[in-house]
Order: sequence, then C-alpha cells, then structure tokens
Amino acid sequence: MIKWIIILLIVAAAASLLGMPALAGAAATGARILIGIALVVFLLIVLGVFAIT
Repeated sequence: MIKWIIILLIVAAAASLLGMPALAGAAATGARILIGIALVVFLLIVLGVFAIT
C-alpha cells in the first residue's frame, strides 16, 4: 500500500508541475485516502485488534 501512496504522490507532483490541476487533485485525494487507511490499519495492529499470522 505504501508503494501506491508514493506512486500517487509522484503523479500528483508531476501533474501539478505540468499544469494539470484536476489530475493532481485526484491523485492527491487518492493518496490521502490510502494514507488514512494505512494509518487505521497500523493503529489496529498496534492495539492488537488484528493479529498478523
């Protein structure tokens, strides 16, 4: 999931530099959503709700 976050952030930066605000915004929004999901899963693992086997 971290790989996808990095890819989306790179796409957002490149689109922003090339003058495509709609694509940059969409990629940044996707990255924000994935970061939120990753943080929630991380917190659940730390608190012991999920067990990694």
